[in-house]
Amino acid sequence: MSEQILPKAKKSVALSGTAAGNTAICTVGRTGNDLHYRGYDILDLAEACEFEEVAHLLIHGKLPTRPELEAYKARLKRLRGLPQAVRQALEALPASAHPMDVMRIGCSVLGCCLPEHESHAEAEARDIVTG
Repeated sequence: MSEQILPKAKKSVALSGTAAGNTAICTVGRTGNDLHYRGYDILDLAEACEFEEVAHLLIHGKLPTRPELEAYKARLKRLRGLPQAVRQALEALPASAHPMDVMRIGCSVLGCCLPEHESHAEAEARDIVTG
């Protein structure tokens, strides 16, 4: 029995140029093959900024000043610990577990330990993203 070779599927362009949603955080493909975060070209950010600067930009809507960046980094450093239940769950996994499975399980347990409220103010939402 011979295998039938099928032609490679063509990429559909039927929805090209159609907005999938509007957000102040990101634009994709506005001028071609580009990505902007809050108006900044991602290539410029990648060259000139640290991860924490871009995270601050995404969460707070502006690039941080030097003092704001240092305070933000200090806050993130304080939040690096994991609740004991998350640590126990991760330590119980076999060493051979796939990293994405470990991440998924860790996030699931963390969500149970630190659940979100049904509604919260904008400031509380920012606190959720940064701890």
